[in-house]
Amino acid sequence: MAVLMVEAKRVVERRDTATLLQQLRAYAEAIPGSRAVVVSSYLSPPVRERLSDAGLSYIDATGNIRLNVPRPGLYIADRGADHDPWRGPGRPRGTLKGAPAAKVVRALLDHDRLWTIRELIGVAGVSTGSAYRVIEFLEAEGLAMRNSSGAVIVPDWVALLRRWSEDYGFVRNSRVTRWIAPRGLTNLAQRAVGSPVQYAATGTLAAATWAPYAPARSAMIYTSDAERSAQLWDLRPADAGANVMLAEPETEVVFTRASANASGLVIAAPSQVAADLMTGPGRSPAEAEELIEWMMRNESSWRR
Repeated sequence: MAVLMVEAKRVVERRDTATLLQQLRAYAEAIPGSRAVVVSSYLSPPVRERLSDAGLSYIDATGNIRLNVPRPGLYIADRGADHDPWRGPGRPRGTLKGAPAAKVVRALLDHDRLWTIRELIGVAGVSTGSAYRVIEFLEAEGLAMRNSSGAVIVPDWVALLRRWSEDYGFVRNSRVTRWIAPRGLTNLAQRAVGSPVQYAATGTLAAATWAPYAPARSAMIYTSDAERSAQLWDLRPADAGANVMLAEPETEVVFTRASANASGLVIAAPSQVAADLMTGPGRSPAEAEELIEWMMRNESSWRR
């Protein structure tokens, strides 16, 4: 026989899980051998992951279920919805997709400070409503909080960066075209220096400035005009075998806080490069981890 302790909640946000886990552990100690089950109308993927990592079972009304009882031996798992079907108008946004979210997140990542909403609106360049919606979502996810005076704080910028990368991507959020640099990437970088077109290199080319991982085999570059950039940099269109991706972004924030490296090549900010690598092809995610390690060791040099 198994004893299941059911904790039913109408809503479970990510920020609620720490208190919930502590409460359920206390219940389990009072009833040895019992297993805790969290039940709610909807449990988001981050909440489900945290419950699973803590060894807790869960069930929600959309069909997400993980019921694990070692004795007498019962395991049931199924997947339901990954988005709250009952989220109505006026409730906090459910993702970090879109240009306003990217602008707010980049501001929070690139600056280590306490934020008033007015200051955040000014730096990020978003509307008041957009800023509040993003902050409300980040609070629900446990990625931002407010102190006693109401100022916004980011307790863990790495966690915020990783969460943003779930909804943002170099390819997902840009119009990407593929090209071949017939004379190689070194020649491409040289031709790009001083170009009369707005651009910012990202991916491996940019990351090598801070955390060299391996020689770049392909280039990822944001540009305001892909066709003109391709002409200036002597690129050839490619259906196969491309080693250059030019991305016309949906938001200008990718160019924010870009800078020139020692060779004069304009590169995107570390936070942008890390997000692009996390969602990039091949070895890019591994390169992202190397860059994040560098960012953690040198936070004062890029996060001000």
